[in-house]
Amino acid sequence: MAVATDLLEILRCPYCVSGATRKPGDDPGRLELVKNGTWLVCQEADCGRKYPIKEDIPVMLIDEGDKWINTAVADLPQPGKLVE
Repeated sequence: MAVATDLLEILRCPYCVSGATRKPGDDPGRLELVKNGTWLVCQEADCGRKYPIKEDIPVMLIDEGDKWINTAVADLPQPGKLVE
């Protein structure tokens, strides 16, 4: 089972929509589903955060997104299990 389409419509990059780091505009932090539905990638030009989807659950923690800023989409690994 994949992440529901209606959930993907409302998810946003937590870094780009919160507090002092909020990006300008009406709808900042839009996410794109990549790598066969296993990752969400922030579409803000200066963000680059990527969030894994583990066992159909998006891991939307800023610290998790920070880990993958410098990793190219093509180099993202399989996310693995939610709890190891």
